[in-house]
Amino acid sequence: MLIYKATETINFAQGELMMLGAFFALTAATVIGLPYWATILFGIAVMFVVGMLIERTVLRPVLGQPAFTVVMVTIGVGYMARGLVMMVPAWGTETHGLPTPFADAVLTFGEVTVPVQSLAIIGMTAALCIVLFAFFQFTRIGVAMQATSQNQLAAYYMGIPVRRINMLIWGLSAAVSAFAGILLAPLTFVHANMGFIGLKAFPAAVVGGFGSVPGAIVGGLIIGLVEAFAGFYLAEGWKDIAAYIVVLVVLLIKPSGLFGERTLKKV
Repeated sequence: MLIYKATETINFAQGELMMLGAFFALTAATVIGLPYWATILFGIAVMFVVGMLIERTVLRPVLGQPAFTVVMVTIGVGYMARGLVMMVPAWGTETHGLPTPFADAVLTFGEVTVPVQSLAIIGMTAALCIVLFAFFQFTRIGVAMQATSQNQLAAYYMGIPVRRINMLIWGLSAAVSAFAGILLAPLTFVHANMGFIGLKAFPAAVVGGFGSVPGAIVGGLIIGLVEAFAGFYLAEGWKDIAAYIVVLVVLLIKPSGLFGERTLKKV
């Protein structure tokens, strides 16, 4: 979402960036021996640098090319990331578990039992949203990113280093993906194909509306609820396609998404 707002490029390697962040956190926990909260910071920091390197070395040379070219480049980055992970001896094709301090803890409310792990994921996700909101609203770099996402040419004329901002946006997007992968790791475990789960972000973005951060949050909640109810009430297999049925319905009714804005361009 951050990348699309700034560059109008859809990053199909987002899931693989999430997977890499989880693997770096796993390495920090099992090899370096860092505590859980430090592994989160380690994974975020490493992926921030990786995201900037990807923008500088892979994406920047193809700027100005057709959108299809950029999309294919991001798909290639995803395949390369999976291949590299499988080649690392300590990672490989095995499934790994990321230890957390609240893995077995539960809270009981009457007859309802809630895993603390799930509450922690919800709480840290909400905290991330608040931090990102404050960053974009109250920091100079955040405001510069907003300006760049609105109009890169106007931002350049106002003295904003657009190329540097785009590189920071890729770094920030990769860091957020790493955070998501670390939160997801205790539920799905850490493996080379973990990035495919990130594809669920695209139905959420389409439903909420590309370019709308609140829309992405609402879209994610809608897709999550639809999948949960489909898996519980419908036959096996419906859960996997329910999200895409919702996407088709939303596109038929409102092609720009629930919170998306229609834009007109002169040609």
